[in-house]
Amino acid sequence: MTAVRPLLLVGYSRLLYLEFGRLLPDGAVVLVEEPDGVRKGKVREAAKAAVCRELIEDEYLRPGGADSFFLRHADLNPAMVIPGHDYAVPAAARLAERYGLPGAGLGAAEILRDKHLMRVVASAAGIANPVSRPVASAAEVSTLWAAIGGPLILKPANRQGAKGTMVIPDQAGVDAAWRECTADVAEAEYCLPERAVEPRMLAEQLIIGPEFSVEMLYGQGRCFFGNVTAKTLYQGTRPVELGHCVPAQIPAGLAGLLLDQTERLLAAVGFGTGMVHCEWIVQDGVPYLVECAGRLPGDFVPELIQGAYDFDLLGDYVELMRGGEPDCPAAAARAAVSWHGRAEQGEVVAIDGVDEAAALPGVRTCRMLVEPGETVGPLRDSWDRTVVVTAYAPSAAQALAIAQRAVGTIKITTVAPQLTTVAGN
Repeated sequence: MTAVRPLLLVGYSRLLYLEFGRLLPDGAVVLVEEPDGVRKGKVREAAKAAVCRELIEDEYLRPGGADSFFLRHADLNPAMVIPGHDYAVPAAARLAERYGLPGAGLGAAEILRDKHLMRVVASAAGIANPVSRPVASAAEVSTLWAAIGGPLILKPANRQGAKGTMVIPDQAGVDAAWRECTADVAEAEYCLPERAVEPRMLAEQLIIGPEFSVEMLYGQGRCFFGNVTAKTLYQGTRPVELGHCVPAQIPAGLAGLLLDQTERLLAAVGFGTGMVHCEWIVQDGVPYLVECAGRLPGDFVPELIQGAYDFDLLGDYVELMRGGEPDCPAAAARAAVSWHGRAEQGEVVAIDGVDEAAALPGVRTCRMLVEPGETVGPLRDSWDRTVVVTAYAPSAAQALAIAQRAVGTIKITTVAPQLTTVAGN
């Protein structure tokens, strides 16, 4: 019997890995992750799943790492190469090239992974971007503030999940914001190696307006599937996502414009084949590019898309990456919403109401992001949220009401020094 050609998953993503376990036969995935990522992400335990043929620990994030991997594993003969997280996007693109498979292309992947390079290329293509400058000190941030005379957002060019990102509403807060953001990005995430991966900071003009993302299956110079998601953010200076609605409840003309601008960006960077998650802010009817990830979206957005459109997004993604032409729906059958919760800061001592929340009609997923014994800190990035619920309904308003009710049903009790609090949403 001929062995199944494996899917090469570069970078561990728990949710993506679980989906592949559903879609693919036993022994169909070869998982590649940095040794530090294996340890911090408890990946050895995950690799015991039947779908995993082999876990390869490799420092693929080093310069030349993907080519070195290929030379050591030239006989692996994968059927497709898929990135599991942002940091793996260039390596996965390069490995697809070396194995002769569809992929983003290394040049496009490197542009999308660097928010500064992405702005340079997108601007040249006539896509609207905020004023943006690489900065190496608080003084340089203040200089940009003086030049544009308005609020800024400080962010790293090479991180994910809103890590190290903050709105600076007035110039007096620049020094404090610089200290806080650069401290945040110095912390290694589970999927980053412990060796230094230097952050590079950007200061950008703050664009104010409704926020959206476009999820697109793209290959052979065309869009096979496109969706617009509406985003809700927590209030405050940290632009962390609170909820998502699929599809966005916006006029068809605006949805079409967002899809067209995403295709324009992909053509500009020379993107080959894959899925992208492209974020936009619309101000005065003009979509301004925020960033674009050359991978599947996170935050349960794939689940929302699958539930809203009644199709297997992950299955069609796999079909596209193995060289096929998936047949995807053009319109959603229902609305799907995600909503997150937070708890008061302190040590989590009890969690109640999860079963009741999960049993509410219309709730699809109810997942705790903290456990008793863990500490809830201030809201700084996507990893600081405590619970997420997804819900489906005939209308977006109904789905949102269900999700918010479910989040409010969950009670997370935390204990801080000299203080005990109970928090829901």
